[in-house]
Amino acid sequence: MRRAGALALTLGLAPALSGCIAAAVAVPLAAAGTITKSRLDGASERTAERGGQTAPAPAPAASDPLPSAAPAPLGPPVQAPEGVVAGVVSGPLPAPGGPAPLLAGQAAPPSAPPPGMQYLYGSGEGAALSLQAYQMLWSYLSARAKDRKAGLDIRGVVLARDGSLEVPRFVPCGTKPLAAVFDIDETVLLNLGYEADEARRGAGYDDDRWRRWEATGAPQVAAVPGAAETIDAARRAGIVIVFNSNRSQANTAGTIAALQAAGLGSAEPGKTLWLREDGFGKSGKDSRRWEIAEKYCVVALVGDQLGDFSDLFNPGGVPVPVRRNMASETMVSAMWGSGWFLLPNPVYGTGLHGSFDDVFPRDKRWIDPADIKDQPAAPPAPAAASNEEGSN
Repeated sequence: MRRAGALALTLGLAPALSGCIAAAVAVPLAAAGTITKSRLDGASERTAERGGQTAPAPAPAASDPLPSAAPAPLGPPVQAPEGVVAGVVSGPLPAPGGPAPLLAGQAAPPSAPPPGMQYLYGSGEGAALSLQAYQMLWSYLSARAKDRKAGLDIRGVVLARDGSLEVPRFVPCGTKPLAAVFDIDETVLLNLGYEADEARRGAGYDDDRWRRWEATGAPQVAAVPGAAETIDAARRAGIVIVFNSNRSQANTAGTIAALQAAGLGSAEPGKTLWLREDGFGKSGKDSRRWEIAEKYCVVALVGDQLGDFSDLFNPGGVPVPVRRNMASETMVSAMWGSGWFLLPNPVYGTGLHGSFDDVFPRDKRWIDPADIKDQPAAPPAPAAASNEEGSN
């Protein structure tokens, strides 16, 4: 649902790439209400962004029929490990619609969501980062709409087929309609229902369960803070909103329903909604981005993973520090905040990789002096020999 109330916040624009007019614009953001993906060989965006990890097969539900084979003879009692509930069912039966009772050998649910989920879905800091990104986006989009009205040339932001991170070339705009292209999951939609279920299960990502969520989870989503207001304002400014997601085409209706439930408007497949073809096999988005850029002058890309901006960020087998430098030390680094807008996502994705050596350079390691105070002191350096001839 759309939230009531609006707060006019003003940001100055420092446009890059287009050389167009700078302007300070007001961004309609909600003042009240509830705050409410990728490797190239993944089966779906969620599988790819989570590194292809899937959950183990779930324990049979209490209503499942018992196997027909004769039961094995009873053996000595087995001590249940800590954190695992022994017995057939633990505690009273839940109320209808509540969580299923724990079965024998089933681990107790976590007492709290993982830190990344706490941050993204629950914290004021996570909400503020999203609002900050969307205010910057609206400032940029508003300026591009004014440039178009003034008859100025506008540069697109989709890397062309012959472009690279070091020598970026972009699909030209010409007179095509202005458009902004958005990823969906954790960019415009918060998948609260799915993530709550995953956190309570504590069993990791499961692609089959995610497919069922795509089809049925519309009532349990919310808009990313700032997304609905910015998208609505962009449409009123004449900018087409396009969604490019690795959600499955088989669940197109469920995805459209989720967008509508979050107050993000509707979308039309092949025009303003582009999803991954079933059986296509890869989660890269460049091919779809190029098709979109043939129809529209794409002035902004918005996502939560580097793959939402170019597949060149995900060639596979690249060391973690090198991939970080691909985003920050190449010629495309000027795009961040100036046509490319990244939303926070510490929950899953291609950014959540790296060993200690990958993440913390060896020359930046610190040793607490308290840990070395008992070590023998280094011998003093020998005194320099005097130069008698020079001292006369």
